[in-house]
Amino acid sequence: MPASVVPIGARREGTYVLLATALPGRPSQTIGVFLMDPARDRAWVRFRSHYDELADPEDAEVLESLEDHIRTCVAEVGAGVYLSQLEDNLSNAVRVSERQSVAVDSFTRVLDRLYGENVEELDVKPYLTHLPLYSLRAAAGRLGEEMESQEEAWVRAPEGVRLGPDLFVAHVVGRSMEPRIPDGSLNLFRFHPAGSRQGKILLIQRFGAVDETARYTVKRYTSQKSYQGDEWRHERIRLEPLNPEFEAWDVEPQDFAVVAEWLRVIE
Repeated sequence: MPASVVPIGARREGTYVLLATALPGRPSQTIGVFLMDPARDRAWVRFRSHYDELADPEDAEVLESLEDHIRTCVAEVGAGVYLSQLEDNLSNAVRVSERQSVAVDSFTRVLDRLYGENVEELDVKPYLTHLPLYSLRAAAGRLGEEMESQEEAWVRAPEGVRLGPDLFVAHVVGRSMEPRIPDGSLNLFRFHPAGSRQGKILLIQRFGAVDETARYTVKRYTSQKSYQGDEWRHERIRLEPLNPEFEAWDVEPQDFAVVAEWLRVIE
């Protein structure tokens, strides 16, 4: 399995603020992060789950309900409007920092990073809460440069996904799979997919000049088969983009290997 990463530049920009307590007789403590995607007016929020050491029981109960309250308000009025309201109507118990910009590949990943840097270190449990990020740099617009597959970090897994060692996360670079897979986005993959490959979006390895390197691309796989003698044989294997601006191409079975199946974009 691949093992540390050649990171790529983020393709989007987010805006975030930190929220901190302002309780009488107690030191101020950062308790949460509000991260916004201004382009889509969406928000990602993470707060402490317990406040026993930071506040009296009555205040702690209010603080524990803050994350759900913010999510509800964002759903009602939108991220941008709510953030402005939050800044204009500060409570006596909570302060909001100035807005800051941050480069984003995945909003959930950046939210975790900001939370870990400013609030408290997150507990990473491999294949229970987090998945490995690999430097596959799966180029969705063209075959990428030869490079080793290396592991960079652990990324919080999307909710509702059954985790296991066959899952991993990687960036997809290029526009050929847009709009379904945005350029520079973080994506979830499954190693060595079972069953028919027909019509699936796959991470393809095209063999490099030496064993330690490979070239990767993400494309939709289609094939035509014929029955010859006692077995089925490929007449044609085609790797297809989703973006009509790009062209598909044919490959021979001996020239590539299927590394993984694409599952979803991680927002």
